[in-house]
Amino acid sequence: MARPEAHRRTDYPHARDIATRWMDNDAYGHVNNVVHYAYFDTVVNDWLIRQGLLDVREGAIIGLVVETGCHYFDSLTYPETVTAAMRVAHVGNSSVRYEVALFGEGKDSAAAQGHFVHVYVDRATRRPTALPQAWRRALEALRR
Repeated sequence: MARPEAHRRTDYPHARDIATRWMDNDAYGHVNNVVHYAYFDTVVNDWLIRQGLLDVREGAIIGLVVETGCHYFDSLTYPETVTAAMRVAHVGNSSVRYEVALFGEGKDSAAAQGHFVHVYVDRATRRPTALPQAWRRALEALRR
């Protein structure tokens, strides 16, 4: 598999800043790779909540991660404000592939980029459920 090129900030229609924390750094002096996934999760779920789509406490549907991946290009550190950017690559019947990139402070080339695939399920049964039209309309705005 060929290594992808680092994406640019303009490749993504939505972004939010995330401040790194002291505990995010590892023994090698940079943000540990596992923390990148937490930033991915934060930008996706923050967007869903702010759009009024995801109600994490009482909503009828919730998203479960069924696939994820990441390519790393540059280090992130503490203290630094990271820009987490996202777009939607695919909307299925009950699934969404979100693509996410992390940009170091003042940088336009991704330090890391990857994806999450969420399958949306009924909260009670944990069985896949079709995405509501309101979700589809909102997700289409992030489609690239």
